[in-house]
Amino acid sequence: MDFFSSQESLTAVQWTLRAIVGFIFFIILAKLMGQRSISQVGLLDFVIVLLIGNIIAHPLSDEGLGLKGSMITMGVILILYLIGILLSVRSPKVRKLFIPAPIPLIENGEIRYKNLKKARVSVDVLLSELRKEKTEDVQKVALALWEPGGTVSFFLRSQYQPLTPSTFGAPVKPFKLPKTVIKEKKIDYKELEQLGKDEGWLLNKLSLTYKNISVNDILLGTIDEKENLNVFLYHSRKI
Repeated sequence: MDFFSSQESLTAVQWTLRAIVGFIFFIILAKLMGQRSISQVGLLDFVIVLLIGNIIAHPLSDEGLGLKGSMITMGVILILYLIGILLSVRSPKVRKLFIPAPIPLIENGEIRYKNLKKARVSVDVLLSELRKEKTEDVQKVALALWEPGGTVSFFLRSQYQPLTPSTFGAPVKPFKLPKTVIKEKKIDYKELEQLGKDEGWLLNKLSLTYKNISVNDILLGTIDEKENLNVFLYHSRKI
């Protein structure tokens, strides 16, 4: 355990052991800090960013320190990070360590105070998240989950969900993303080819739909499912 104490020089093995111990210790500290401290950064990402940033900073700013120890340490930490990612994909138990299960904060219109404490979320923060979702009443919420990424997912009770065409049994048209055919003054010929159109068709469509507008005026141009051309100009003007 000599690698724990101060040494004039360390071997590659001792540097490696230091990196492993430091990596594990930092994961434990990050877990104790809670998901809110990590915010939307994953646990492993949070650990590796802070560790590598601190490791490389000292030898770069101090001419008396060599790069050997820092490079070995960073290499070992990177390997541990990749191993952690691989294990979290293949093992549910390891995944649960790095990506904890969501915590219910509201269930059937009732706030779960114990879970608020567990997630380290105050009532003010919960109400703020509710307002962001344009929901003014806790009792309208069927379920609210504190997600591993530090966000809250809300699911409203059935009677408070917004009405959609399917609510009235009306047929629902499938969503189709408009195709970008002009972007930053340039025609996307690949998209035109997929639509079965060519440059001549596009220029003719542009001249018929918009007067005194050329391709060089267009920041973004899209074609919808009905072959309507919609354009957004660099400078706003009446079309």
